[in-house]
Amino acid sequence: MAISEKYGRTYHFPFSPGTTSDDRIQHDYWQHINAIPQLIHTEKLDGENNCLSRYGVFARSHVAPTTSPWTETLRRYWQLIRHDLGDLEIFLENLYAIHSIAYSHLDHHFYVFAVRENGHWLSWEETCFYAAMLDLPTVPVIKKLDTPQLQSAFEEDILTLVKGRGCFGANDAATGAPVTMEGIVTRNAAGFPVSAFAENVFKYVRKGHVKTDVHWTRNWRRAALNYEGGNYVDHHR
Repeated sequence: MAISEKYGRTYHFPFSPGTTSDDRIQHDYWQHINAIPQLIHTEKLDGENNCLSRYGVFARSHVAPTTSPWTETLRRYWQLIRHDLGDLEIFLENLYAIHSIAYSHLDHHFYVFAVRENGHWLSWEETCFYAAMLDLPTVPVIKKLDTPQLQSAFEEDILTLVKGRGCFGANDAATGAPVTMEGIVTRNAAGFPVSAFAENVFKYVRKGHVKTDVHWTRNWRRAALNYEGGNYVDHHR
């Protein structure tokens, strides 16, 4: 039995080309988008989904805390804050280990993208507040927008945004060649119940993004930071 509820699968936009056989698609996304007063596009980063709660540091599974080597510094950080978390569950993108994308301009290894509390996903404003309290950055915000009026214009805007390399300089991990960002996550700027996740969070992922296989953990590499040894969670040089 899981200690807590894991992060649910984010449904793809129907025009997202990076779907796999086990992905889910939100075909009615436009109906849900039109019920949301304010939306936020954030950059989808290529890392591991980690959760910090009073029970430990978790990866995708919440059956037991993770013990992976690329969460070692995060787990040490958790020891410092665990008694302050209460009912908060901090979800972040762990970029410590390089996956399919190697970022050339990282200031940090861990970027908060959501906070859950007692069956409710907190608003983006609250998410930023708690991230700042914990001295953690949030994932980059690409754009904020009010309820879009035209579906075609909304989709075209996303297709234009994802042509960029993202905020941290995305490169192919195998070749080092510059690549476009992994994708975009679109969420309701306000808070919402966990039960309504599929109607409030959507994603676009580019085609052919994942290039790692099940054996990547054997030869993983640590992502370099812009300012090694600075005032960050990870103090390795």
